[in-house]
This record gives sequence, structure tokens and C-alpha cells, in this order.
Amino acid sequence: MAYLLAVDDEKDIVELISRFAEHEGHTVDTAENGAQALSLCQRNDYDLIILDIMMPEMDGFTFCKKLREEKKTPVIMLSALGAEYDKLMGFELGIDDYVVKPFSPRELMARIKAVLSRNGAARPKAELLIQGIRIDTLAHEVFVDGVRTELTAKEYELLSYLIQNKGIALTRENILNAVWGYEYFGDDRTVDWQIKLLRGKLGPYRKCIVTLRGTGYRFDEKA
Repeated sequence: MAYLLAVDDEKDIVELISRFAEHEGHTVDTAENGAQALSLCQRNDYDLIILDIMMPEMDGFTFCKKLREEKKTPVIMLSALGAEYDKLMGFELGIDDYVVKPFSPRELMARIKAVLSRNGAARPKAELLIQGIRIDTLAHEVFVDGVRTELTAKEYELLSYLIQNKGIALTRENILNAVWGYEYFGDDRTVDWQIKLLRGKLGPYRKCIVTLRGTGYRFDEKA
């Protein structure tokens, strides 16, 4: 599994890439232009970048030039242009593959897998990263803004489940079944109580656990 960055000014495109890549088990950050992407690359080490060419503020070619001054992160370039010149320019800048829009998400996932394999970038998913929360899935430890946070076993499982299903509305029943198991016969208010305790340990990210009145909860990294 890998840590990916999807860069495109079309919101539907980055959402599509994110949905399919996360289904494959990857972690995905997104940016809407090259300038924003460059800032993210200065803070994070990505295994692969999926990059559009035509974007505001900083286009894909300019981004690649600046990226290659510091990093050799593999890049798959996306473009509706499809012209030979653009492909050649991309490869001269050191991209690893080129996909013309509109593209098949399944084909893109296959190309991502191939590039990661060639570059030896795919790695076991030993951690979950979102906002300032990092979960070490091997050691079962949670860090908030770099500081280790003590969680109970159930709090750990609950947080992991919420983050793995970020952006998805989860009913209390969904959560009970996933975290406590199908044989749990307690009151679903148990979920509310555990959510309250968990929020208290997440500091500035407590608001990421959004209450859905009459339904349950959703983990929203933009909340």
C-alpha cells in the first residue's frame, strides 16, 4: 500500500481517484493546483503523485520542474490534451507514465500499481495518517500532533474504524458491529459515550468526528 498525492483542479477527478485508490488500500492526499501540491510535497514524502497538466496558479509542467529539484517521487501525468508534445515534455521532466483524460479508474489503478512496483515504492500499510493524527497500526499507538496519546483498546479500534471510513456516514449499528462485534447486545448509547471520551483525547481534531443527528457519526478531516 502507498501514500499518494492526487493533484487536479477538477474536484470530481480528485474525488474519483481518491475513492478508487483508497479502495485499493492506499492513503491519498489531494491538491487543486501545483503550488498547493508543492507545499504538501515539502512536508510529506509521497510514494507517487497523480498530476494534471492544465491547472491554475502552477501547471503540471512547472510543478514537475520544481519537484525534480528536490525529489525523485514517481509521477503519473493526466491530461485531456493527449498531444505528442505534451507527452514528450512530461517524460523529459522525468514523469513515469502518462494517462489521457477521460480515463478508466481501473486502468489508472493498474498503472499506479505498475509504477509503484517498478520503483519499489509500495510498502506495507503500517500507519494511518490524517490531519495531525497518526495511527501506528503495528504498535497500536496513536499520536496527535506528534505526541503519543493513551487510548483504551476500544478507543483505538473506534478511531481506526472512523478514519478508515472517513467521509462515510456510519450508523451506531455500523459502529457497534465493527468495533464491538455482532454479538454485542448492549445499548447503542455505548457508542455515544465512547465517542465523547475519544473526542476528549484528540485535541484540536475532536471536531473531525461529526455527529449526524438521528443517524450516527462521520469522520470529516475538513471539519
